Amino acid sequence: MDDRQRYDRATAALEPPFAVVDLAALRANAADLVRRAAGKPIRVASKSIRSRPLLERILAMDGFRGIMAYTLPEALWLAGNGLTDILVAYPTADRRALAALAGDARAAAEITVTVDSAAHLDHIEAAVSEVRPRAEIRLCLDLDAAFVAFGRRAGALRSPIREPHEAAELAAAIAKRPGLRLAGLLAYEAQIAGVGDAPPSNAARTRLIRVMQSLSARELIVRRGRVVNAVRQFADLEFVNGGGTGSVELTTREKAVTELAAGSGFFHPRLFDFYRRFTGQPAALFALPVVRRPAAGVVTVLGGGYLASGPVGPARAPQPYLPPGLRYAPEEGAGEVQTPLLGQAAQDLRIGDRVWFRHAKAGELCEHFDALHLIDGDTVAESVPTYRGEGRTFL
Repeated sequence: MDDRQRYDRATAALEPPFAVVDLAALRANAADLVRRAAGKPIRVASKSIRSRPLLERILAMDGFRGIMAYTLPEALWLAGNGLTDILVAYPTADRRALAALAGDARAAAEITVTVDSAAHLDHIEAAVSEVRPRAEIRLCLDLDAAFVAFGRRAGALRSPIREPHEAAELAAAIAKRPGLRLAGLLAYEAQIAGVGDAPPSNAARTRLIRVMQSLSARELIVRRGRVVNAVRQFADLEFVNGGGTGSVELTTREKAVTELAAGSGFFHPRLFDFYRRFTGQPAALFALPVVRRPAAGVVTVLGGGYLASGPVGPARAPQPYLPPGLRYAPEEGAGEVQTPLLGQAAQDLRIGDRVWFRHAKAGELCEHFDALHLIDGDTVAESVPTYRGEGRTFL
């Protein structure tokens, strides 16, 4: 039985559109992340999962410890539901959430908030100034991990903190502020972890990416180590977080890094097909029903315009996956309420048949569905709510 038959059989009682997670693929992807991490714990990026029960399932597996959240309200909600060791990996300006954090000793002991400037410190202090009693707020310093050479930059525009002396100055400023404590350091090398080094059909770009990533990895191993040493003069760091799905086996070699981060590697969405160092199994899919046959070699499915964030372009559209051989109509693409699909495979599809898609990015799929149906073999073992299914939309 091929995957399409297996998915169709497992979900025969469901009416599409719906989303599924193949548990065998998820477990295989998780095991491969642990193998690549070579003994260092992996913090699970919640934005790539966006389902509380599935987060709990992953954290119960060996090799995973802690959550990398994307907003403070999300972190407070997770902590309120018993989850622990939560790093909010992006700065927050949410005054109400900061006050709630300072007023909840249990949550404050489990949540760490990211900062990269004295302005963040000022904002936090102003937000919690009226809270009594006030719990100590744990902070993480975000380091710019981008690669800069010949006046060009490769990497995400994140923190303004780049050099050891800049990090040390901010660490010293934190140490002087009562009620704030620097607990960790974060550096995400997006130009390695989030950029595939085997893009299709572009030899020149492939060579450029590989050279850039090699040089970046060498530069970062030195600079990150120096930053950590400089910051440790002012704070007893509990963790130094680095990497992402695409760089786990590289980042784990750095002595300064105590833990890794990964999220997309569990679902293995389309954008993560283009790496030499690892091969994942597609674990998260969504099914859309065929509702029209407007012409020979063409079918139309309901919905489909679940575009991923990032630079606008074809790579951000979902991939028609099963049956293989389908493609978008160039004049329409993935539509809000309907999506025409072309190709030889369309000849055999009938009204009511399913077309299975892969999303370009991992957890963003969950913003469109209230449940994930967990497939084990050829049955649905369990259906679990997404954040949306629990009435939570954090962004």
